[in-house]
Amino acid sequence: MQNIKKNIIIIIITFVAFKTANAQQNIQFTQYMFNSLSVNPAYAGYKEEWFVQSGLRTQWVGIDGAPKTGSLSVDGIIDPEHKKMGIGLQLTGDKLGPQSSVSGYLNYAYRLQLDAFDTKRLSFGLGVGVTNYSLDGGILNSVVKNDPSVPISQFSNFIPDARVGVYYNTNKFYTGVSISDLFSGGIGDNLVDVNSVTYSNIKRKRNLYFIMGTLHNLNEELKLRPSILVKEDFRGPTSLDINTMFIFKDKFWLGASYRTALNAKFQNYSQGQYLTSTNAMSAVMQIFVTDELRVGYSYDYTLNGLRTQQSGAHEITIGLTLPRKNQRILSPRYF
Repeated sequence: MQNIKKNIIIIIITFVAFKTANAQQNIQFTQYMFNSLSVNPAYAGYKEEWFVQSGLRTQWVGIDGAPKTGSLSVDGIIDPEHKKMGIGLQLTGDKLGPQSSVSGYLNYAYRLQLDAFDTKRLSFGLGVGVTNYSLDGGILNSVVKNDPSVPISQFSNFIPDARVGVYYNTNKFYTGVSISDLFSGGIGDNLVDVNSVTYSNIKRKRNLYFIMGTLHNLNEELKLRPSILVKEDFRGPTSLDINTMFIFKDKFWLGASYRTALNAKFQNYSQGQYLTSTNAMSAVMQIFVTDELRVGYSYDYTLNGLRTQQSGAHEITIGLTLPRKNQRILSPRYF
């Protein structure tokens, strides 16, 4: 186990040091740590019970056209005896000013049991789906009159896509790597592709995610659950989330997150600009109302220059575990 953790630390250092430049991150959820299906398809079935979660996020409150995101997911295992196969469905809607997207993904995970006591699993995941991207050009005001790169009305496109991932977990540790939006857009694509006839695709960029976390028993009633999330879009600064959660009596989770950007000296996207590396801090909590029902809330406070123009971001999630008939819910799943 020590060798695995040592190798992972080396991977993180290497990953941070060697990255490329230029553009936007994918949809952001602060509460990904409660359900990592949003960033890794190999997570499907991890809880080994059917689990439904919905979420709503409003960002940069007070700014017209600020991002609003809604999500709904359900996942579980389809072979309760061996627990080798997990599936999950994800629906996500996102709106930012005149631009919006609605996506649906079906995820499948094959879960390998690594020890006789079933305390270690290695999962390989694949997600396939489609996203509808749309842009309402009627509410855009172009600087140049009759700018050919600005549409005069609303248009939309359906883009098929896929994601892949690997996820490893024990009772006290987890880590995973995944790539999303494999077909939506690669390095060098523009956000809007334009030709003389039509506007084709508004596409998210390919993103790589690295997640890792541990669980520590501080005493019989208190646990500590630190974790990190690294996001790389191969276009701009690498994003790093550092999270710490305290778990009281397995019922009440309380913690904080710190989000920042990691910049390499050789990157040229910031030449001639002042870019602060600090993004936001978040307060996060989750309450188990019952053994089956959980409610999460987080508040993000922006630390960069945008903080004077808006009043932060709010995110709420509701999770429901559906135990198998005539069976009790399994012991708590902390990851």
